Amino acid sequence: MPELSTPSPSFVDPLNAATELRIAIIHAAMEVFRVTTFHEASLEVVAEAAGLPLERVQSQFPTWDSLVLSTVDRWNAERMAPLRGVSASHGTVAFLRGIVQANIDDPALMRLLTSLLGIAATPGHPMAPLLHQDWHRFHSMVQASLARDVEMGREPETMDPTRGAEQLIALYEGLQLQSMVRPRMDLLDAYDRAVTRLRHGWKRAYVAPVWNLDS
Repeated sequence: MPELSTPSPSFVDPLNAATELRIAIIHAAMEVFRVTTFHEASLEVVAEAAGLPLERVQSQFPTWDSLVLSTVDRWNAERMAPLRGVSASHGTVAFLRGIVQANIDDPALMRLLTSLLGIAATPGHPMAPLLHQDWHRFHSMVQASLARDVEMGREPETMDPTRGAEQLIALYEGLQLQSMVRPRMDLLDAYDRAVTRLRHGWKRAYVAPVWNLDS
């Protein structure tokens, strides 16, 4: 008679299970931010959206700040993933244009980031340093990409990548902000027009302006 083998017990990796739980909670937070303003969202609201007890959510994200920061990081990474090769193949301006289009398709992340600006600018707020790091990292990425564009001849040598990054991000973020309060604004067309003017200016050497308001 053949020996019957005893089925081995199923094994669940607790680390993988915890990671999957965190991702599920973060995705629930994304859905909350799509339909709820930042000041109305909370751990309780996210727990309800995730179909989980509040204690289960708090086991992964003990504070609201920790969930918000994790949500921003993952959401931004998911938005950027399809665009990673664009800056290398088509340049920085096209890369940012891709982000603009992604924000048009799903504006919720940009609304969340805009809501966090006041927190980032508040001295002593515990979230501020981490938000500063995120913005500095984005500026550094754009600056490095513009420097590569200059090396490859996509952008002129008269453009300083440090200043160019400031100007390009100001244009991108400023138009995004306008579009939130001007819902009929054609954001992509506005970006194309503004960035065309900006790049035309990059082709000329910078001359400091002289402001004589008394004349």
